[in-house]
Amino acid sequence: MLDARVLAFTGIAALITLTPGADTMLVVRSALVRGRRAGMLTVLGVCAGLFVHATLSALGLSVILVRSARAFEIVKLAGAAYLVFLGLQAIWSAARSGAVIAQAAEPIGAHRAFVEGMLNNVLNPKVAIFYLAFLPQFIGPGDPVLAKSILLAGIHFTEGVIWLSLVTLFVARIRGVLADPKVNRALESATGLLLIGFGVRLATARR
Repeated sequence: MLDARVLAFTGIAALITLTPGADTMLVVRSALVRGRRAGMLTVLGVCAGLFVHATLSALGLSVILVRSARAFEIVKLAGAAYLVFLGLQAIWSAARSGAVIAQAAEPIGAHRAFVEGMLNNVLNPKVAIFYLAFLPQFIGPGDPVLAKSILLAGIHFTEGVIWLSLVTLFVARIRGVLADPKVNRALESATGLLLIGFGVRLATARR
């Protein structure tokens, strides 16, 4: 199944992966607040969500988001509300304590990072529609749809893990420099506002 379509998808998916968005900001916040391990778990959660979209697309369930305005709005608002919640949570953490970095030792917070990453990706209807509209262009008439969709999602997953892991390692490396409470509060508040901004943009976006 490694053909010209797969190679073309690999290149286009790489460009999309490098484009910063809500997933990137969530990974940055997770690595900054909870540390490298939590950042990596967020990366895995975000990228694992791609397999959910690929499977739903292959099974045709994502068509509902395209054909039903109500279904699209429900999923869109759920995803937007989740982003706003994460943003408000970040701002509240910054306001509550200057030593937010100390939370990195909490194992529950680290494991929760995976779930946050996955939900952030799965609840984004634009990703679902992207997979529904994009993947079929790279699946040949004789290809097994589900297997080929999972293969393409696997490529996207690999690219996402590599890039977002590099982002995580960079943030974790300079995390010590950012240990100053004032700097940390400012960065936590900034990432919170950006997540809220992405949530508002998602809520007001049209198909």
